[in-house]
Amino acid sequence: MAVPEALAGLTAIPGVGTAAQLREPSADAELLAVLPPLAALLPGGGLRRGSTIAVRGATSLVLALLAAATRDGSWAAVTGLPELGLAAAAELGVDLERIALVPDPGAELVPVVSALVDGFDVVVLGPARNMPPETARRLAGRVRNRGTVLLAVGHWPGADVELSVSGRRWHGLTQDGHGHLRSRDVVATSRGRGAAARPRTVPLQLPAPEGTVADATRPERRLVEVAG
Repeated sequence: MAVPEALAGLTAIPGVGTAAQLREPSADAELLAVLPPLAALLPGGGLRRGSTIAVRGATSLVLALLAAATRDGSWAAVTGLPELGLAAAAELGVDLERIALVPDPGAELVPVVSALVDGFDVVVLGPARNMPPETARRLAGRVRNRGTVLLAVGHWPGADVELSVSGRRWHGLTQDGHGHLRSRDVVATSRGRGAAARPRTVPLQLPAPEGTVADATRPERRLVEVAG
């Protein structure tokens, strides 16, 4: 049988490909999508596989980062956040059918995170205040090798990107403190290494009146600032 015919027969079998097909993934394949208002915060406009992202100041931003990826079919795991609000996650657009929860890994934190990194597209890790830097580096190396995205709540030594939230201002309260909170304006800032070295700042509504995240670049309105 001629070589072209043999190749055609082999590649017709599901799961079999030629060496020419085993090229490096495209830039798009290396990125998990995020909601449009968040794209400007991240190199390439999405969650880059193999990267570690530290998020400080708002768990709601962590959840918002999961929304587009889970809706597009990616699987995410969350550990170390026993008080995570699933209703808030759903309002921000997270597909709860594609979320696995390990609320309190206890003393088995590192083995649990390692196992989750092996099996999920995105892993969210709650505050790990006592994580030794060398352990953080080993986990980051595992994340790179597996092509996972690690979203660490709080500080993470050597994170590829660090996101922080400041300038919180709520809408909906009257001068005497009555009314319902409708939305919150924040300022999200990103900085990091490589393509993320230049700080980026994006004004957001988190949450917006409909519960999700939105661009807060709009005509200024009267704001009422509350703690939180």
